[in-house]
Amino acid sequence: MSFNPPIYSYKDYINWEGDWELIEGYPFAMAPSPLGKHQIIMSRLIQHINNELDYECEAYPELDWIIDEKTILRPDIAIYCEEIEEYAKTPPKLVIEIISPSTALKDEDIKFKIYEREKVEYYVLVYPDFKKVRVFKLKNGKYDKVFEGDKSYKFDFCNLEIDFGKILLDIMAFGIWPII
Repeated sequence: MSFNPPIYSYKDYINWEGDWELIEGYPFAMAPSPLGKHQIIMSRLIQHINNELDYECEAYPELDWIIDEKTILRPDIAIYCEEIEEYAKTPPKLVIEIISPSTALKDEDIKFKIYEREKVEYYVLVYPDFKKVRVFKLKNGKYDKVFEGDKSYKFDFCNLEIDFGKILLDIMAFGIWPII
């Protein structure tokens, strides 16, 4: 006897209590509220990005992106160069996910493939425990790693440059995690 889990849709999703993502019809409960380290990195990144962006683009924290009836994702940070009134329904220019042990598999594999398939131009993975980032750029329909480290990276839209090293060093200076 085999068990086939039910497939859900957006109509189901909007009635659920708590925080969820829906990936190809399967519900994924969001972990409990992210740890302080995660929240501070996200806050600093949002502040830095919005200070750097031209006015036609905006960084959104934890905004639902309704890809289709069976897939709704909530990136840590998404940059859109269009007005978003309620929820995003088009691919962002850039997505940033802050990696924790509980989200690594989903962010590095499942979401990676979806963002690539949906043609998100840039995908950035931030690794707080290793004090580094990985930047992927969509080239010919596939992600190509264009940067890895803890320095500044200049994106080719909206005159955006993010100094990841400064953000990570500033947070380490507050004693949020030990310098290795």
